[in-house]
Amino acid sequence: MSRSRSVITTTVGVAAVGALLAMAGCAPAPQSTPTAQPTPSESTTPDPYAGPLDFVGDELDWFLPAAAEIADMLPSVGDVSAPSSSLIAISDGGGPVASPAACNALLAEAALGSVGARTMTWTTAAPPERDGWLHVLQFADEAAAQARMDQYAQAADQCVEFEYEDASSFVSSSAEGEGGVRAIAGSLTVPRGSDDGWNQYKGYASVGNVIVSFWQPFGGELDFDTAQAAALLRDRASEARAMLIDELTANPPTPAPTPAAADPSAPWGEWEISAAGVGPVPLGVDVAEAIAAVPGAHVEESDWGGPTRLIAADGSASLLLWADDDDVVSGISVGAANVSGDRTHDGAALPAAGGVRVGDPVSAAIAAFPEGTTSRVVSSGEFFYESASRDGITLRFRADREATDPAALITGILVEDATLRTPLNFG
Repeated sequence: MSRSRSVITTTVGVAAVGALLAMAGCAPAPQSTPTAQPTPSESTTPDPYAGPLDFVGDELDWFLPAAAEIADMLPSVGDVSAPSSSLIAISDGGGPVASPAACNALLAEAALGSVGARTMTWTTAAPPERDGWLHVLQFADEAAAQARMDQYAQAADQCVEFEYEDASSFVSSSAEGEGGVRAIAGSLTVPRGSDDGWNQYKGYASVGNVIVSFWQPFGGELDFDTAQAAALLRDRASEARAMLIDELTANPPTPAPTPAAADPSAPWGEWEISAAGVGPVPLGVDVAEAIAAVPGAHVEESDWGGPTRLIAADGSASLLLWADDDDVVSGISVGAANVSGDRTHDGAALPAAGGVRVGDPVSAAIAAFPEGTTSRVVSSGEFFYESASRDGITLRFRADREATDPAALITGILVEDATLRTPLNFG
């Protein structure tokens, strides 16, 4: 921030007296008028931001390397895509089992548990000629991202040689930067009974609530400078960290406004989906307390340990309470949720998020909550648009097709305190 200083200059005129006073000693000594001194202006430069480093939305772009840097980091890189706010996930959980168990982290999808992303892809000229990927992944908070990075660091330490059906290996280099920046890059070799197997060049970096992950399949001989790749990931993360500190120094984050208290007896279509919960039903309380917030609602317990459903007394609307392992409500959803017993309701009878309802086009959610992420889960055929705040509150709009399709419609809405998620355990 620039600073200006105002300097006042005063010119003093002195009159010369040409005649001597008649009485000696009566003449007063000449008095000089002091010159005004510049008044130092108070500094308006704020102290650098020192709070949590939580990146959101388009701030994730700050981690992305240039196409030329990707080509310099990895062999046989072809065409590099423009950055995208779309994420493709193969599954929503599960995965292989390796020994030591810490090595499972290297085999699982890095995007599991994330709440936002920016991606780049590139073609490869060398066998097996499959695309490479780089994901900048936003997690709910620093604790979630750093716990995941701890798992990658543990795997790098324990999995130089490991077992996954056959003898496998992960040979890596690491790099660190100021403020907790960490990076790891290595060559993962998992034969799986074929020449190419699951052989991949892989890298991870972290700072704040972000994990950067890349992978590129390879066949044949290794041709990868792991130290160079780790240094590039570290440098980009360090630059992003500095940019976020500058941004939050100039524009300190402010808490979301507390919504007005909702009337439990009002039609549920008048309730608002907000960072606090849905209407009178709050996030972060025991399930029993959430149920008590809506007197007269019917309660439908899951017979398979899933969410609890609350149904309006007149049957016009319902919502699901999603709880963590401690029976604390971490999420609340309306509309379709891809669970047994899903109910169909008129969107007008269900609570809305920022004026956006079930049945509206997904484009309405994107306009109301910009800078989010569209995603597709291949294994379950699900599509979403997701927007997460700096404090980990996530709105996920379920779509009936690819969320980028102009004809896509919202079939369900979930608000979640993603900081309450149970961390993934790779063993």
